[in-house]
Amino acid sequence: MANELRTGDEETPVVDDVAQRTLARRSILSGAAIAAAAGVTLLTSGSAEAATTVVKTVRQDVVLTYRYNATTRATVVTKCRTRRVTVRLVGTAVQLKNAKGVWTRIPYVWSRARQRLVYDHYLHLRLMAAARPPTPKPPTPPPPAPTPAPSSTNPYLSDDAAWHLLRRASWGVSAASLADVSRLGIEGWVDWQLAPSAIDDAACDAVLSRLPAQSDPIWQVNGDIQSGAREGWQQMQSVLTGHAIRAMWSRRQLQSVMDDFWGNHFNVTCPHDNVEESRAHYSATIRDGAFGSFADLLWNVTKHPAMLTYLNNRDSDLLHPNENQGRELLELHTVGIDAGYGEEGVLNSARLLTGLSVSYDSGEFLYKPWKHWTGAVTVLDFTTANATKSAGLVVAESYVRHLAHHPATAHRLALKLVRHFVSDDPPEPLVTALAATYLANDTAIAPMLRQLLLSDEFRASIGQKFARPFEQIAATVRLLDIAPDRAPSVDGIQALVWQAGAAGHSPFGWAFPTGYADVAAAWSSTGVTLTNWNTTRALVEGWWPNSLVAPELATWLFGSTLPATHGEAVNVVARRLFGRALAPEHVAAALAFLGVGAGDRVTADSGVASWEAGGLVSLLLDSPYFQCR
Repeated sequence: MANELRTGDEETPVVDDVAQRTLARRSILSGAAIAAAAGVTLLTSGSAEAATTVVKTVRQDVVLTYRYNATTRATVVTKCRTRRVTVRLVGTAVQLKNAKGVWTRIPYVWSRARQRLVYDHYLHLRLMAAARPPTPKPPTPPPPAPTPAPSSTNPYLSDDAAWHLLRRASWGVSAASLADVSRLGIEGWVDWQLAPSAIDDAACDAVLSRLPAQSDPIWQVNGDIQSGAREGWQQMQSVLTGHAIRAMWSRRQLQSVMDDFWGNHFNVTCPHDNVEESRAHYSATIRDGAFGSFADLLWNVTKHPAMLTYLNNRDSDLLHPNENQGRELLELHTVGIDAGYGEEGVLNSARLLTGLSVSYDSGEFLYKPWKHWTGAVTVLDFTTANATKSAGLVVAESYVRHLAHHPATAHRLALKLVRHFVSDDPPEPLVTALAATYLANDTAIAPMLRQLLLSDEFRASIGQKFARPFEQIAATVRLLDIAPDRAPSVDGIQALVWQAGAAGHSPFGWAFPTGYADVAAAWSSTGVTLTNWNTTRALVEGWWPNSLVAPELATWLFGSTLPATHGEAVNVVARRLFGRALAPEHVAAALAFLGVGAGDRVTADSGVASWEAGGLVSLLLDSPYFQCR
């Protein structure tokens, strides 16, 4: 059973009020306080025999379910399992050995009231490494290329087709991806990306191997969590970290972009209660189906334990059909709210999905015929006698696949794809053409994408999209050739996810089934803008996270030969970042920021070649030259 405990474990339904108040105050004790409570004395740093760490066995309330208030940063654990663990205390940090035998910091703090370690979700969000990587050998910049003309549709972006393609169909331009497009051509690159299994992605896979396996069977993950061999919060964190790894360092860029697109279309908020064992498998299911048949993807998502749990269908039955998933299947996943199904259609949709549930033992999908509602139903133009409980699963699949083939679904999916890849105001002729392609190809996704990315409308849409916070972070990492943490750490990558979350755009973090908004107006507030600016500066300067491996910035920008003047230097930087020179008035603004004149000579001691390089790059990356896509 999902809520069973091992022999000798204690089940604690709710953490006591004192512990809750302790967490609400975020009173995180030092390693010395924990050690004292555990009966150990730590020597002070001024002592001749100073010790900085101690290893001790203490009691830990392993979180099973919890509530988190982002405003107060309070964690309320609603269910946990108590065990004895051996931890290492390093200052304020509590560390536990992971499966590879490496001491890893965990998001637990000491509760005076309970005399044990308790979970703190805010601390979990803030975990990051302080290890400083070695400075890598800087790359030699390529020789300067002719500057493309500004686009006729956007004065900030170049008219270069490769840059435009990579700004939209990948997570951002990198030297390697530009080389791929140059080698294959636009059409060849699109076809290459649409066959991801043929793309060697060994380097990215090596980084992903630092995480819990993302495609492990749900029953295995569920068993590991129940036995204590795997932490549920780590499993959900791995979904977000894995998504960031693929976005920033995978060569299968279009698959990663579509993983994000479909993950928002079929949003299951992460982290979320009771999906610890299934959420990573859910993302793997979407990723594997990103280019295939939408009918197959829709059915696999509809019956997935993560979706059934998130929208409460696992508990829906013939006496009390839960309308959540039946409604979202129509409104969000397929035909849309304007299709005309009405409230009776929602109720019948919910009835058809009764019985689609989850095994309490394994966490896997399980059809429970005794829960299935029977009787004739009609939803839009789908009608069925739905006469027997035993045939309920077949009827449900038939219904879901019917919706996938519905013309309203075709139009709605085409509209969302064009809005994502082309413009916040989708051109209707392209939407209509893609919907026809979708229906003509039996709901296949790849033909739609190919047609979209090679269309005249896509080519003419330069600068008509705006980078959302996570998109800007990923694009910055790719552009500046920033590499992941040194193995086995992923703390710096997790910090990037937290930075996106600070701007309201943690992957799959939207709290509602709708997924994140995909238009510029939703991301143009003062708060989001200021957070983006701070994030860019911290990332470019290497302040936080400081464990990612980045080239020395001035050398990456200029190579071994500095420009003669500051005016030249500004445009060398611009070409490196954007593939084009700045407009004259923007060169003047950059020079004013540096406090120099265009003709002032550049030397090795000049700020632009040393300490001011990060400030200049941050300034330019926070401009429309980079934020427009």
